[in-house]
Amino acid sequence: MPHGTVIVIGGAEDKVRDRVILGRFVSLAGGRDAQIAVISTASSLGPEAAERYRAVFTELGAAAVRPLHAMTRTQANDEHAARTVRDASGVFLTGGNQLRLSSTIGGTRLADAVMTRFQAGAVVAGTSAGASAVSSHMIAFGASGATPKHRMAQIAAGLGLLPGVIVDQHFQQRNRLGRLLSLIAQNPSLLGLGVDEDTAGIVGPDQVMEVIGRGSITVVDGAASETDAWEIRGHRPLMISGVVLHSLPAGYRFDLRRRMRVAAPTLHSIQGEAASS
Repeated sequence: MPHGTVIVIGGAEDKVRDRVILGRFVSLAGGRDAQIAVISTASSLGPEAAERYRAVFTELGAAAVRPLHAMTRTQANDEHAARTVRDASGVFLTGGNQLRLSSTIGGTRLADAVMTRFQAGAVVAGTSAGASAVSSHMIAFGASGATPKHRMAQIAAGLGLLPGVIVDQHFQQRNRLGRLLSLIAQNPSLLGLGVDEDTAGIVGPDQVMEVIGRGSITVVDGAASETDAWEIRGHRPLMISGVVLHSLPAGYRFDLRRRMRVAAPTLHSIQGEAASS
């Protein structure tokens, strides 16, 4: 079955100036034919958050933008919510609290509608909390710091659009390397993606991720690592050794399935990204 495109955004993306990331989302959703659903369940600002993105996407040329703020599981199971997403060529998940998002819409008709549209080829983007929620395994909450420690973060089930990875956001700005390392130590089958602010990873059906925006995406691969995480108690530091780490700025690509960087980008593509940031 064909799948669409996932965009994971590290939060605080440019909404005012060049809007490189949001512009790419609208373009992938069909440009002037784009039918976009904005789900603001994660946000404490609710409809206000959805309205802000509605205004931006409309300015960027989308044909229609429909805000959706499901605050309860009953609302997420309502036919109206599913219908809002059913014809969308693009679905956007706002920031806020990813556990609020996953626990409110996970397993509902709304979540099923998002997955159905994605499987039909739509683009699904999430910023901040929305980015964390698109993967199969989601960071529910955790502590900051560069040193990995036991019990540093809690995992919950995400929406499952991006299997086999775990996404952290505001990565460099909030010093989150330690918690991503600790989670990869405990779950080495997963690939960790730490996304900086105003930075995004665009993952197509071929599972190759393209980096755009002003920062970098840190890829943490623990497939060949060793750890003592299983015997550490409390909140003590844990050992993880043999991790493969990639730091990829705009213009670079990474194959999530093969866990390797794709051929170096051209100088022209890097200069183009730099000029637009």
